[in-house]
Amino acid sequence: MVKIGVLALQGAVSEHIRSIEVCGGEAIIVKSRDDLTLVDGLILPGGESTTIRKLMDRYDMLTPLKEFASAGKPMFGTCAGLILLAQKIVGYDFAHIGVLNATVERNSFGRQVDSFETNLEVKDIATDFPAVFIRAPHIVEVESDVEILATHENKIVMVRQGHLLGCSFHPELTVDHRITAYFTEMVKESLAKKAAV
Repeated sequence: MVKIGVLALQGAVSEHIRSIEVCGGEAIIVKSRDDLTLVDGLILPGGESTTIRKLMDRYDMLTPLKEFASAGKPMFGTCAGLILLAQKIVGYDFAHIGVLNATVERNSFGRQVDSFETNLEVKDIATDFPAVFIRAPHIVEVESDVEILATHENKIVMVRQGHLLGCSFHPELTVDHRITAYFTEMVKESLAKKAAV
């Protein structure tokens, strides 16, 4: 059974835990650098990116998270988690973890009251995924090694770069677990490659 962590500093943690378990993985709450050593892949949940960053600094998590990514371990950022992964953020001079070769813009679809759900076509995953957007960012541009998996209103909302996955919306807030299952397979593939070396 693969062990998938959820960064539990702030945000929709319990929903991701449930989705991982539905997909047959062992879900582990990650709150420290020691917890990171227990997992094969990691989900960075939605929430408030600046708050999560402050907590990452407080608990000395930023460098361990960068090392986790550089070791080739799969990471999946949803909404605020996507912002944390991105190499560039529009209007900001700094990134957070900064490993996903993409530029993101925060709050691209309006305020909390403008939240909505729409069916998305997601490459290799679904033709009708029920995507929930809440104060969502979008991806402004990507480098050549980043594959676009989904768009909405001509805005990029989901991408993959090797072992990194990111989306603007909240797949964990639905009963559709296909995106979590896709990430679970990414983690399994990563472990299989590691075992083959």
